[in-house]
Amino acid sequence: MDGVPALPTRWALARVSGPSMSPTVKHGDRLLVARADRARPGAVVLARFPARPELLVVKRLVGPVEGGWWVEGDNPLVTDDSRAFGPAVVVGRVLLRLAPRPGRLPRSRP
Repeated sequence: MDGVPALPTRWALARVSGPSMSPTVKHGDRLLVARADRARPGAVVLARFPARPELLVVKRLVGPVEGGWWVEGDNPLVTDDSRAFGPAVVVGRVLLRLAPRPGRLPRSRP
């Protein structure tokens, strides 16, 4: 999508900042991400908002909407997601948590 930068490499490491995806991932968690422009609802992704292309977020896909994907954090009390910024563009799919608790992430909200 125009104006939304892709990930520069095929693989990326991401560090979670903030509580929006708690309890699935927490502040300080390190994630392995694969570059992707597609994913399925329920997946945890790295995304950007066309309205704020400098902001890179870890969120869960809710569903496709006009202009991209509706994404939300797993913590319902934090609304720094599509509820605030509108549709997002998926730039990567989170494959697993590397640290501090290595493992796969659940496909649905806790």
